[in-house]
Amino acid sequence: MNNTPFFSVVIPLYNKEKYISECLKSALDQNFEDYEIVIVNDGSTDQSVTIVESFSSDKIKLFHQKNAGASAARNNGVNFATAKYVAFLDADDIWKNNHLACLKASIELHPNAGLYANNYCIKYNINHVIPAQINIVENAKQPIIIEDFFKASLNDTIVWTSAAAMEKTKFIDYGMFNPIYLSSQDLDLWIRIALKEPIVFNPEITMIYDKSIEGSLGKFEDNAARFILFNSFTAYEKDNLYLKKYLDIKRYGLALRTKINGETKIYKDTLKTLNYNHLNFKQKTLLKTPTFLLQLLNTVRPYIIKSKIYLYLFKS
Repeated sequence: MNNTPFFSVVIPLYNKEKYISECLKSALDQNFEDYEIVIVNDGSTDQSVTIVESFSSDKIKLFHQKNAGASAARNNGVNFATAKYVAFLDADDIWKNNHLACLKASIELHPNAGLYANNYCIKYNINHVIPAQINIVENAKQPIIIEDFFKASLNDTIVWTSAAAMEKTKFIDYGMFNPIYLSSQDLDLWIRIALKEPIVFNPEITMIYDKSIEGSLGKFEDNAARFILFNSFTAYEKDNLYLKKYLDIKRYGLALRTKINGETKIYKDTLKTLNYNHLNFKQKTLLKTPTFLLQLLNTVRPYIIKSKIYLYLFKS
């Protein structure tokens, strides 16, 4: 009898005591039951581990490492995984109970894809949860192959990490998540895959990304590494218009962050790589806004994110 599960659910865990219980409950409440949950504790100093240990499910496997970041935790989680397919879930995100079933349906329909992703919602506040703005024209009812990952991701990305799955062997072959990137390491991997293989998107919404608990827009997130990442695909941009547009939108976000933070060199270097024709009026206006006003907006952002004003100001 084969006891190998179909999915290994990989959860990196670092100081998420407020969220891990609800996250784990959602992972255990799946309609499709052939899976294990691999949790890698990344040196948590709060009660996260105690909360995980309070769950009695045989599906849960808990491992520990010294604090090394989300990339290392996810990579180690995949190394510990026993299933053919790995599904990623961050400790502060939530799955609906059909999440793994929908991923399995995508795999059965398109078994040779490089990456699988379900549709998702974004929670801006307790009263405002909306579907991700995916840039696909057709009204798909079943899993589809995405012809252009970059065109589809010009608003919200079509692949959110906590809604994604792929073969373990392919994940390893692509070099896994690059640990030099403290943030956006998933974006780096998805780009590398999208340049070479089909990506399958299931239009069924099965996951909720809680944006309301994010840090501020201007928090320091190793923006020097972000700059390197956003400019590491220049050879491909020359012949791929939508890749260029996609990365220019990312560069816009980096420019705004570094302007707010006072990281002048990265800000100026980022502007040099940016094609303003790929930005909308609002984005161009924010880049021209005086720094002190941007800093003021960023200061009040934790409050306005609870209202629709946030969406008007900061969403594209």
